[in-house]
Amino acid sequence: MRFLTRQEADIAHANGAFIPGAEGFVPRWQAKAAAFRDAMGARARLDLRYGEGDRHAFDLFLPDGDAKGLLVFVHGGYWLDFDRKGWSHLAAGAVARGWACAMPSYTLAPTARIAAMTAEVAQAIRTASAIVPGPVVVTGHSAGGHLSARMACADIDLPAVVRVVPIAPVADLEPLLDTAMQDDLRLDAEEVAAESPARLSLRDDVEAHVWVGGQERPLFLWQARLLSERWGCDWTVDPGRHHFDVIDGLEDGGSPLMRACLDGLR
Repeated sequence: MRFLTRQEADIAHANGAFIPGAEGFVPRWQAKAAAFRDAMGARARLDLRYGEGDRHAFDLFLPDGDAKGLLVFVHGGYWLDFDRKGWSHLAAGAVARGWACAMPSYTLAPTARIAAMTAEVAQAIRTASAIVPGPVVVTGHSAGGHLSARMACADIDLPAVVRVVPIAPVADLEPLLDTAMQDDLRLDAEEVAAESPARLSLRDDVEAHVWVGGQERPLFLWQARLLSERWGCDWTVDPGRHHFDVIDGLEDGGSPLMRACLDGLR
């Protein structure tokens, strides 16, 4: 999919502009995240390193007792913004179900290319899964949905990963070539081909379930359906959810989103 003008491309990717009260979401997320970390106490292992870079760290939230496995959440922000600290509360659903949850940061553009971010997230998962044995499920939102989907592609060696649940993912990077973000992302045709999950094969031993809000921008509904069709996997359109609240289900261990992530695993 390509756009006629940069303005059209930017509008298609603009989420907050079409969400009432969008400006209030980030401060609410940050407050809830900080409160969750405080409440977890010693079960929150913060600032664990997976590499030498400034952003090569993850937070790990542990359940009572031995963990059944590891859920990894990869944050969004169009590969340009945010870090792990704003999303800690989204570990609540996994922890309530007896799973550990890891949340990595990764180097953002323009400092890093998207291919480098893919490699960083994979290394964070290897490091976290060495701490928490058992199956690994990877989920993520928006740009993090893209990166979570990449962890299931055949070119990535992550044998512990058994399921991915990309939430409102960017599955094909080509539409970004027409946006103002391209000035920082610096995508080219080779990277689009190599880093678009919808153009890559799902690894044979990994399950996938694509999740998207019913009130998402049309481009994100297209991206989610494209990935589900290319991979032959289930996709769920969450009724009434937009791009900012589609992740709320991760806070509730019994939500449909958390069931998509963890049901059927030990």
